[in-house]
Amino acid sequence: MQVIQSMAQPGSMVKKGDVVAEFDTQFQILRLDDFRATVEQNERTLRSIDAQIDVARKSYQQTLEQARAAVEKARLDIQTIPVRSVIDSEILRLSLEQAEANLRMVQAAIPQQEISLRSQRRQAELDLQQAKLELERAERNVERMLIRAPMDGMFVTETTRRGSEFGQIQAGDQVFPGQMFGRIVDPSSMLVSATVNQADVELLRIGAKAWLRFDAFPGLELPGHVVGLGAMSQPGRARAEYVREVPVMIKIDKMDPRVIPDLSVSADVLIEQAEDTLLVPRESVFREPGGDTPFVYVKRGEAFEKRPVEIRLANFVQAAVASGLKKGEIVALERPPVQKQGAEAVPTVILWGALPAAMFRRRQPRQE
Repeated sequence: MQVIQSMAQPGSMVKKGDVVAEFDTQFQILRLDDFRATVEQNERTLRSIDAQIDVARKSYQQTLEQARAAVEKARLDIQTIPVRSVIDSEILRLSLEQAEANLRMVQAAIPQQEISLRSQRRQAELDLQQAKLELERAERNVERMLIRAPMDGMFVTETTRRGSEFGQIQAGDQVFPGQMFGRIVDPSSMLVSATVNQADVELLRIGAKAWLRFDAFPGLELPGHVVGLGAMSQPGRARAEYVREVPVMIKIDKMDPRVIPDLSVSADVLIEQAEDTLLVPRESVFREPGGDTPFVYVKRGEAFEKRPVEIRLANFVQAAVASGLKKGEIVALERPPVQKQGAEAVPTVILWGALPAAMFRRRQPRQE
């Protein structure tokens, strides 16, 4: 975990590159000093190995020259055999063979010794490169302790749990790896993070129009459209665990200066719409058991006439009738009983006007 030493004021406007938060750098600075010392030590080791290699190569060259000189001396001594005894002559021949064998051994050993020297130096170079990479990473980590704004906008802090309560993250708090502690928000273009019930998510589409209402401003309604749908569901916040919700992102198409981040918002998404239809209460539309054809009961004088209708759209409270009804006709909210003389009137409702019907939209049409 990291401790936030300082942080920009929540709600303040920042420019790209401004420092919005600073974490405790003491541990990273100590690591940086350690890696600098390691780099210096490896550089000294590499210089020492270079010196050792130079000494070894000169030593090998000297040994090779000595072996060649011994061979030349033995060959000169061979030329004195005619004036030597048999024993001395044999000793001189053996000395020449020994000198030549020693020269071949030295010549064969030099390439192996050169490979060993190059291997030692390469290992020292790799150690130095590794130390420099660690140093660069430590330097970047120190720089990363300063969090800079990637864009112009408003700095907004996230919330965290303190004991049994939630509060805004502030200087002195500890944050876990990967934990979001703030955002830079462009006030001229905002997104609404919403959720939709798992049973309704299949009706949503990217680009669908939406209407947003703000609890802080009851009369404010802004247009928007769906820009993102979650790939996985999540538990409902205030519902049972088995009631799942799917995240939805809605972009606000027209901003209002009163809108600021972290306001509570409700959204109505337009699923379908129909033009030139009549709206009737949903409870006035009936179907026979096992039948698919909808119908309504239209009042004709003192009686009710059963009439089939074409339902184009419907939600939980209203239905949009495309044909079968006329504006101003009266429909029954309940199935009329068998008509008898003096029967009481069945509760009815005046049909609403012919207006575009939008499914799942809370705005109520004008009542004619």
